[in-house]
Amino acid sequence: MRHRAVARRAGLPLASTTYYFSSLDELIAAAVEFIGMREAAQLRSRVAGLSRRRRGPESTADVLVDLLVDEDGGSQSVAYDQLISRYERYIACARQPALRDIQRRMLQQRTDAVGEAVERSGRCVRTDMLSALVCTVDGAVVSALVDPAGTPRDTARATLIDVIDVLAPYEQPAAHV
Repeated sequence: MRHRAVARRAGLPLASTTYYFSSLDELIAAAVEFIGMREAAQLRSRVAGLSRRRRGPESTADVLVDLLVDEDGGSQSVAYDQLISRYERYIACARQPALRDIQRRMLQQRTDAVGEAVERSGRCVRTDMLSALVCTVDGAVVSALVDPAGTPRDTARATLIDVIDVLAPYEQPAAHV
């Protein structure tokens, strides 16, 4: 990637990218943060619209897959490209340490959204298990991206159904004494 290619794709003069971003790494970090913030806002909006009710494993898996796998993009190919882009950003962190803090913040926002969705589904999950829940989805999605037999959504859903009762069991009603 070069400043010139970014400017051309954005429909801006080259001077715009070089004036506001002193280096290509700075430009990439700003782009990653912008995309991550947009995704986080979409997640918060989806969670805010989620009703509070007790959900079974299948329904809870559907809620979490809707949050973590599906993208608002208008078309199936755009949504798929956005999904691939999310995981490419994770890999980019290994090569560009400056992106790690940005990506950690984005991951924390995803994890927080999952925690709220689980709670709204009448389930409880320990903080350390929240990460396991998100990693379960991420692993299933990455596996599905290379397996033509299933879709990322279907693979993540099936995996979640298998583990949801262990990682996020139903909340226990308070005991009356």
